[in-house]
Amino acid sequence: MQQLIRTLMLTGAVLSASMVSADENAIKESLKKSMPSINPESITPSEVKGLYEVVVGANIFYMSEDGKYLLQGRLVDVAARTDLTEVKMSQTRKNALAKLGEDQMIVFKPKESKYKVFIFTDIDCGYCRKLHSEIDQYLAEGITIQYLFFPRSGKDTDSYKKAVSVWCASDRNAALTKAKKGENIEAKECTHPVDAHMQLGVDFEARGTPMIVTENGSVYPGYLPAKQLVEVLREEKAK
Repeated sequence: MQQLIRTLMLTGAVLSASMVSADENAIKESLKKSMPSINPESITPSEVKGLYEVVVGANIFYMSEDGKYLLQGRLVDVAARTDLTEVKMSQTRKNALAKLGEDQMIVFKPKESKYKVFIFTDIDCGYCRKLHSEIDQYLAEGITIQYLFFPRSGKDTDSYKKAVSVWCASDRNAALTKAKKGENIEAKECTHPVDAHMQLGVDFEARGTPMIVTENGSVYPGYLPAKQLVEVLREEKAK
C-alpha cells in the first residue's frame, strides 16, 4: 500500500510538472504569434489558479493558462491587504536598474554612503531643481543619489537635448548642477543612455518627475526633503 501511495504521489508530481510546462508553452506560443517582439524572462503560476504571471523586463502582466487572455493590472490579496503585483515589481525594478548599471547614471556620493536611491529627473522640472539645489542635505544624510534622465517633454525636445549635453560633458556632475540652475551648457552629442533611462521610466510607470526608486525597488513619486527621505529609507532597511 505504501509503495502504491508513493507511486501515485510521484506520478502526480510528474503530471503536475507536465501541466505547468504545457501551460507555459501555450502562453509562449500565444505571445510568439500575437506579440513576437516580446521575450518573456519568466512565466510562472500566479497565486490565482489558472492565471500565469509573465515578466517582461520591468513589467508584469498575467495570462490565462491556455494563452488566450491577457490581463494587465494589480493582483491584490484582499485578506492580507497586500498588492502582490507591487511586491514582484519591486524586484523587477531592482533587476532592471542593476542590469543598466551605475556607470550609466550620474552619481553624487557622500563621504559615507548609508543609503542609495535612484532618481528619474527632468532638467527643466521645478521640483527636480529644488531637490538638486538641496543635494548637500541628501549627501549629509549619507544618501547616494543616482540620477537617470526622464525629460517629460519627450525625445528630441529641448529638455532631452540638455540631458544629452549633460551626459556628454567632460564633468557630468558639474554640468548637471549648472543646467539645473538654469544656466546654459555647451550643446554636445555622444553615445548616451538617455533613451534607455526614458524607457525604464516608462516601464516603471513614471507619471512625472522627480521619481525616487529605493534600493528595494519601491517607488516614491515627487519631491521628498532629505530628512523625510532618510526616514523612509531607515524604515525600509529595518524591514
